[in-house]
Amino acid sequence: MTDRPAMTPQLTRTRVMAILRSADASGLPAVARALVAGGVTCLEITLTTEGALDALAAVRAELGPEVAVGAGTVVTTAEARDALAAGAEFLVAPVVDTDVVRAAARSGIPCYPGAWTPTEVSTAWRAGAAAVKLFPASTGGPAHLRQLLAPLPDVPLVAVGGVDIARARDYVDAGAVAVGIGSPLLGGVDQDPTRESLDALTGRARTVLQAVRPGASAEEAGL
Repeated sequence: MTDRPAMTPQLTRTRVMAILRSADASGLPAVARALVAGGVTCLEITLTTEGALDALAAVRAELGPEVAVGAGTVVTTAEARDALAAGAEFLVAPVVDTDVVRAAARSGIPCYPGAWTPTEVSTAWRAGAAAVKLFPASTGGPAHLRQLLAPLPDVPLVAVGGVDIARARDYVDAGAVAVGIGSPLLGGVDQDPTRESLDALTGRARTVLQAVRPGASAEEAGL
């Protein structure tokens, strides 16, 4: 196995990865600023977004080293190379492609491949994943994550796919090291980035961070 890169520090610290997916990338810089204002500093920009790599480079340059910006929906080694060339600080995939995982590891960049079965989780981990994305997490819920960790306790799992703010804490309590949240967090703000909608996004960012904070209760998080 190639040396395994460490998990993204901003992800281990906050336990939240915001997933930025849109028809086009024009509104994403404003969305990124609003998320960071709320304390979410690990941002995934998916390659299914038109202009994703240009947006990734622009957001990373604007927000600086305190914010980690990575590429999502990376399914080929060519996409991995393009994302790394654009400055992606981590790669996220919906599937386990060991070539993509190893390409990231060779570059010293963490990769979070998507897996759902024990075999897929183990394959991703042995290939050099920094952590494994349980995807789609909502299909089996926190119980499925807990069952996976029983025989694979050393594999860090990030719950992604159908995770909303109200249930984020449930996945952390089940053993997830972090959660990835897209549309329930963004709430369509990328299509209508008004001051009001961006302020609401900042509020949701604060809420989810409070929800997954170690020791936080649902009442403390306002859920």
